[in-house]
Amino acid sequence: MSKSGFELINELTRKNTPFLCLIDFKGESPMVYTLENIDPANLKYNINGISNVKALQETPKLTHWEKQPVDQHRYRKAFDLVQRHLHYGDTFLLNLTFPTLLKTNLDLDQIFHLSQARYKIWVKDRFVTFSPEPFIKIENGVISSYPMKGTIRTSEPDAANVILNNRKESEEHLTIVDLIRNDLAMVAEDICVDRFRYLEKIRTTQSDLLQVSSKITGKVKPEFFPNLGDLLQRLLPAGSISGAPKKKTTEIIMSAEGYERGYFSGIVGLFDGNKFDSGVMIRFIEQTPQGLSYKSGGGITVNSDWKQEYQEMIDKVYVPIV
Repeated sequence: MSKSGFELINELTRKNTPFLCLIDFKGESPMVYTLENIDPANLKYNINGISNVKALQETPKLTHWEKQPVDQHRYRKAFDLVQRHLHYGDTFLLNLTFPTLLKTNLDLDQIFHLSQARYKIWVKDRFVTFSPEPFIKIENGVISSYPMKGTIRTSEPDAANVILNNRKESEEHLTIVDLIRNDLAMVAEDICVDRFRYLEKIRTTQSDLLQVSSKITGKVKPEFFPNLGDLLQRLLPAGSISGAPKKKTTEIIMSAEGYERGYFSGIVGLFDGNKFDSGVMIRFIEQTPQGLSYKSGGGITVNSDWKQEYQEMIDKVYVPIV
């Protein structure tokens, strides 16, 4: 693993220099930029309202959104492999993802501007992400994480109670909360689950969604702040998009998925000179030689049904444009 990007993060944090970082899923190719040196012609960001661009004067409409997901046979083959590892006890929860070919009238730059999300990044000729999911936040010595696990359409009858009382979803969320607690314990003390399984509404053009989240906090150990690069290396990849136990589960992911995630499910982080805010790069569209590719998926447990998981992967191919 290349450490040059993480060492630069350490250096910039110690100097209180504002920067933006993009870290890929494997943590092999971190991109780190001081904010003053970012050219919006090549990279645009909007992190919880902190942005280097203004809104478009003319706002195009989303008129075409065609999904071409991987075929069910390919998905089922990967799902069955994951199930074997789950039954062997190699993993307890694994986030299985695949790319869906996408045809739309909007380009990546327009999607960046029109989408409504906490964490938005556009990299010229490469990808756009519009993620609702925080990774970690650090402010005044307190680190916070907000794992998201569990999604349902609001159009489903009694959607809130259905998702909160679903045994599989509850077990999956509890596993991730436990994983994040253990992760944070490597870099922080006095770990506490402040909120457990609360609902947030996400609005999209296709259908509104309810997302289940929790909030976990702790006090950062002195050796990890301002050495933020060291802290990130300890915590990556994000537990919510890998699984538990993390190391073995990540190995299974690479075997089952059969494609490179790249920056999808990595993290984007913004340091303003004092506090750090970061998000997991889910809801991700990449420019490929075959066209646009939307990467999505969900958590798999021993209680998962492959048809439901396959449909969830497709349902998550959306853009939050109201």
